[in-house]
Amino acid sequence: MLLVVFIVIISAEVIKSRFLVKTLPGLVGDLPFTLETGYVRVGKYDDVQLFYCFIESEGNPKDDPLILWISGGPGCSSMYALFYEIGPLTLNSEISTVEKPILEIVPDSLTKVANIIFLDQPAGSGFSYGNTPEAYIMNDTLSVIHTYDFLKKWLVDHIGFLSNPLYLGGDSYSGILVPMIAQEIYDGIEVGERPHINIKGYMLGNPLTDVRGDYNSKIEFAHNMALLSDAIYESTKENCHGDYFNVDPNNTLCIHDLQVIYKCLERIKPAHILEPNCLYSNTLRSDPFRSDLTTFENTSVDILPQVQTRLCREDNYIYFYAWANSRDVREALHIHEEFGDTEWVQCNNTSKFNFHKKAISYTYNIPSSVGYHRRLADKKCRALIYSGDHDMAVPYISTLNWIKSLNLSLVDGWRSWFVNKQVAGYTKKYSKGDYNLTFATVKGGGHTAPEYKHKECLSMLKMWIANDTINHDYKEMILKKSEEDLLLRSI
Repeated sequence: MLLVVFIVIISAEVIKSRFLVKTLPGLVGDLPFTLETGYVRVGKYDDVQLFYCFIESEGNPKDDPLILWISGGPGCSSMYALFYEIGPLTLNSEISTVEKPILEIVPDSLTKVANIIFLDQPAGSGFSYGNTPEAYIMNDTLSVIHTYDFLKKWLVDHIGFLSNPLYLGGDSYSGILVPMIAQEIYDGIEVGERPHINIKGYMLGNPLTDVRGDYNSKIEFAHNMALLSDAIYESTKENCHGDYFNVDPNNTLCIHDLQVIYKCLERIKPAHILEPNCLYSNTLRSDPFRSDLTTFENTSVDILPQVQTRLCREDNYIYFYAWANSRDVREALHIHEEFGDTEWVQCNNTSKFNFHKKAISYTYNIPSSVGYHRRLADKKCRALIYSGDHDMAVPYISTLNWIKSLNLSLVDGWRSWFVNKQVAGYTKKYSKGDYNLTFATVKGGGHTAPEYKHKECLSMLKMWIANDTINHDYKEMILKKSEEDLLLRSI
């Protein structure tokens, strides 16, 4: 009876702020899936309005998993994940113009097998906002509390999804936040908080996890990828004692070596080392990942000619930027009038993470989430950690390092995983009691992997959610090879 009263009270607070969206500007006809948008009030004084897009599974929404997805930054909109990473919509850059962006349906998305909440958090991200100036002053701990508060209220207002298996998902800076949110949920379960959340695990892509370790690994990664010579790398490693994050200002040898490294890497794109560095491309927006996890500090480059090359991935973002800021789109998504004429931006630069700079409105008060992973390893929980192997922003080698520090038991050693019988990356699996963790690289992927390797990442995510493994094709190839060997021996 008390649970029913609790549900009625909470539902009354949020139900008036959700809407079904049947059509969207730029797309011909009705949406072929169920899209709901809305706001949920959180915060001590309910002064934070968090915006979300919820897409029901196109499979079996009553039984399929529910995923809460948050983007990195902090302060980046999860609309980016919806349109460029795992969602069923995207912008057709070939036929779009700034005046008329054209949407298209993605034939394969994670919503084929899961219900997904794409959440803009904290206030100041995407279409989320605050009713007071204080609502925009944020840190990691408070952001986690707000997200957990959002999830509880949303589930009470969507009671039909309360029993669905829940997974938390995210990428980049959410590598700090997601394990903290998971810990909040498990702690709430242990003390009997309502509603009871049916959490099963979490998935993280290219996750910032340990600030110092992730930063230090950049130089080792650059050396491994032949961007630095053996001589430069060994000298820097020796003179800096392996620490390039906290450098003694009196260590002139280390500083000199780092300056040489900066010169070698200043025009390499950290998000994907093989792609053009389009920082100065003639776009409405610069590289959205650059201030998310920037390239090495104190670099200096000549200003390059601002030429529209169309070779740059960033040039395609201008259409989404124009789409999200159109009046028709805001009306279709039911953006609150209080949001006003505020410009939608992919990432709020007043909060975005930078290794050696403080943000204006955000305090990065949790420099490492490794301890949270370690505590989660004592729970009944599944984890998938994946990395694009050409990401220098958060190199996969640093991710492997902190996973190793968890002291888990190795279940499956390093092996290929496949998509369409082609190697899509490499994977390892660990366990500890009822906890298991799968790590995977995405071959050719960047920061973050799903944008660069969409088909491969979706295959990986679907296999992991359904079967706790991401190497089905590998097993099929081994079986086929065994059958061929038997056939040859019988001839």
